[in-house]
Amino acid sequence: MPNAPKELSRPDGESIAYHHTTGKAPGIIFCGGFMSDMGGTKALALEEHCQANGLGFVRFDYLGHGESSGSFADKGCISRWTEDAVAILDELTMGPQIVVGSSMGGWVMLRLALARPARIAGLIGIAPAPDFTTWMWEELGTANQQTLMADGLVRVPSEYDPEGYVITRKLIEDGRACHLLDDGPVGIDVPVRLLHGMADPDVPWRHSLRIAEALRSTDVRIHYVKAGDHRLSEPGDLDLLRATVDELVQTVGG
Repeated sequence: MPNAPKELSRPDGESIAYHHTTGKAPGIIFCGGFMSDMGGTKALALEEHCQANGLGFVRFDYLGHGESSGSFADKGCISRWTEDAVAILDELTMGPQIVVGSSMGGWVMLRLALARPARIAGLIGIAPAPDFTTWMWEELGTANQQTLMADGLVRVPSEYDPEGYVITRKLIEDGRACHLLDDGPVGIDVPVRLLHGMADPDVPWRHSLRIAEALRSTDVRIHYVKAGDHRLSEPGDLDLLRATVDELVQTVGG
C-alpha cells in the first residue's frame, strides 16, 4: 500500500504512525491538533509544498489519534504527546527543523522546542493553544467537572466530531503540570511565526498575543486573518501558511 504510514515503535509497545519525506534542511515537522490526525488539509498541503521544494517533512499521529496505536483515554495527555513529538524529531530527522503546530499542536511545538533547543530552528503556530486545558476545564461547568473527577472522564459535544470528545481527568491534571504561560518568560529564542484567525471560536486570537509576549525570542511575528476561523484551511489560509514556511526557511538559513 503506497499510502500506508510507517510505524515508529515505542519502548512500551505502542507505535506512532507517520509519513516521512526526505529532503534538505531545515526540515518541517507538523504537529496536529486535539483529536485531529495527520491526514488533515494543512498537513497534506505542507507535505506537497515541501516535496515540491525538496524539503524534509514529517507528519504523524499522536498516540490515541488517527492511525497510531493506543487508547485516547489511556494515552491522552500533553506530556505523552510531547514525548511522541520528541521521538519523531530524535529518530526520524537530522539537522535543524522548523516545527509547525496547529491548535493543540502549538502547545506540543513549544514544549518540543524547550526539550530539544539545539535541534529547533524555528516555529510556526496556527491558532496555537498552549494551556488550553485551563479553559477546557472551566467550560465543562460544575456538573461535568464533578462527573470527570468521579468517573475519570466525561464526553462533551463537539462541532468537529458527531460523537463528541472524551475529556479525561488525566488530560486536565497533566495539562496543569504542562502549563507554559503562567511562570514568566518561555525560554525559546528561535524565530516564531503565529497565524491566527480573528473569527476563531475555539482559541481566542488574543491568545497569540499572550504567547508572543511570553516568549523570550525577539523575532516573533503574528499574522491575523480577520475572517479566519480556527482551522485556517481555506485556500488563502494555505497560501499564507506556505509563504510563512518559505520565509522562515530563508530566515534560518535554508
